Amino acid sequence: MIRIPLTPTVVLLALGAWLVPGAAAGADLAAGQEKYKLFCETCHGPTGKGDGPGAAGIEPSPRDFSKGEFKFDPDGDGKTGEDEDLEAVISKGAAEFGGSPLMTPWGGALSDEDIENLIAVIRSLKE
Repeated sequence: MIRIPLTPTVVLLALGAWLVPGAAAGADLAAGQEKYKLFCETCHGPTGKGDGPGAAGIEPSPRDFSKGEFKFDPDGDGKTGEDEDLEAVISKGAAEFGGSPLMTPWGGALSDEDIENLIAVIRSLKE
């Protein structure tokens, strides 16, 4: 068994990994922001409030990422908005999980790494 001493640095790193899930996995926020601008910003808006130019008239409105609240639990563990849940919705679209058919399934256009980077961006938009 390996024992890691609980130094202040170890505690801060662990806390940071817990608070910012995408960052702990080595996500590239800058690359994610580029993909967000291309694939998400039209509906979700530049600050993630669901107020992009393509959102007008869409019912239900696109998710407001600034609230940090998520609806779907694709992995069925009773917790919504985990990285695995977001990955599934981005990959397969919201309709797969009872949401809007207007949320495009991006799995064919984005790599796993792209999706991981997008999740980091989505998490960074929480106010």
